[in-house]
Amino acid sequence: MSAEVIERAKEHFGRLVEQQLARVVRLKQAPDWLDFSGVEPLIVGIIGGDGIGPQIAKEARWLLETLLADEAASGKVELRDVEGLTIERRAEVGKAIPDEVLEDIKKCHVTLKGPTTTPRKGDPWPNIESANVAMRKELDLFANVRPVRIPAEGIDWVFFRENTEGAYALGPDGIDVTEDLAVDFCAVTSQGTERLIRLAFDYAKKNEIPKVTLVTKANVVKTTDGKFLDIGYAIAKEYPDIECDDWYIDIMTAKLVDPKRRADFRVMALPNLYGDILTDEAAEFQGGVGTAGSANIGKVYSMFEAIHGSAPRMVKEGRAQFADPSSMIRAGAMLLRHIGIADLADKLEMALDVCGQYEKRLVMTGRDTGCTGREFAEYIMETMQDKTLAERWGDYVKAVA
Repeated sequence: MSAEVIERAKEHFGRLVEQQLARVVRLKQAPDWLDFSGVEPLIVGIIGGDGIGPQIAKEARWLLETLLADEAASGKVELRDVEGLTIERRAEVGKAIPDEVLEDIKKCHVTLKGPTTTPRKGDPWPNIESANVAMRKELDLFANVRPVRIPAEGIDWVFFRENTEGAYALGPDGIDVTEDLAVDFCAVTSQGTERLIRLAFDYAKKNEIPKVTLVTKANVVKTTDGKFLDIGYAIAKEYPDIECDDWYIDIMTAKLVDPKRRADFRVMALPNLYGDILTDEAAEFQGGVGTAGSANIGKVYSMFEAIHGSAPRMVKEGRAQFADPSSMIRAGAMLLRHIGIADLADKLEMALDVCGQYEKRLVMTGRDTGCTGREFAEYIMETMQDKTLAERWGDYVKAVA
């Protein structure tokens, strides 16, 4: 019995090693960065997702459609809806991303995505892989970039979370060796780590940020986290004008809430799991995960999304129209900057901060005690189009200084 169990576990592990070695080969053959300046029309896909996703996607789409009206009329940009990435359809076909949906996504250069449901034990859905994790792997969206900025707290953080490796990449591939022993796996490659950390250093250099912080638990997780840390310091030598330091994930979570230290951090590079934890903590300073967007960057495709969950309870209770679209709209601002329309991105982010953090003429509560998502989106649009936006932004900066 014992020999059979061990042999089965060895065969399972062997298959995973073969898959990861094949992935290393693909990484070595990966294409160069796509140049958006040579793409016309640039296709922006809008993916509703699950739960409140379609509702907040509708508000973000309306806002983008309004802002990009001239680009759409001239044929430079096309907004395209991508249907079918729902938990019902995924459960029906037993896949994280149905084949026809993945094909439609690959026809888009960038996508703006609402939240999707990931089944957990006890849910009425089959145990399929997270759609986010699958999309990151299928499209090789290796960097999850999440900015968090709160001038009142001296916070101006940008997190670069590795997206395609680590503990999450093999999350569905663990094994119950016996009823008493379960084993999960964590895989890290030199190629995957290097491209993520190099992107963080390139960002710091481009934006004249003097420090990059590496976050691991390399004192305990010595092999995979140790590789991440070693590669990080090797890359740091190529950027002599940028300081590089490292912190362990446990103390880092504490230092982000330490008012004496948190302003010291600017750009952070992290493995997958730690990045997920730390960015959710960081988003709370900005008003919660409902206010934060994120970018999933690859060399060919990129996906921008709300970072919160699908909130099925809000739908069940008939409150979806009161869901806060700020996270998805902020992701839309990141999308605009990524495709080279930085002026609109700047105005949209300024309007989001003025409306959500300063003036608060309309407030989202998630219930009928506050405004609807469309009303808040219209508030943001009116603020963007107001000739006094810069002055209102200046008032905000002075108020929090």
